[in-house]
Amino acid sequence: MRPLTLAGIVLLVLGGFILLRGLSYTSRQSVLQVGEFQATMEERQAVPTWIGALALAGGIVLLVAGRRRRD
Repeated sequence: MRPLTLAGIVLLVLGGFILLRGLSYTSRQSVLQVGEFQATMEERQAVPTWIGALALAGGIVLLVAGRRRRD
């Protein structure tokens, strides 16, 4: 399998997953530190859906480019 085709498939799957199921990540930040005592806060943030749409479109472009290059 060609690298462009493989990258296109990966982007298609990732973009579809973000659009259909959503994807989030956790960020952790220190809010207070006094001596050895440290208070942290975890915040869950969602990946915007436009990133999923962009990945999906990029995957389609890479699949088409990989297909044309092979022919």
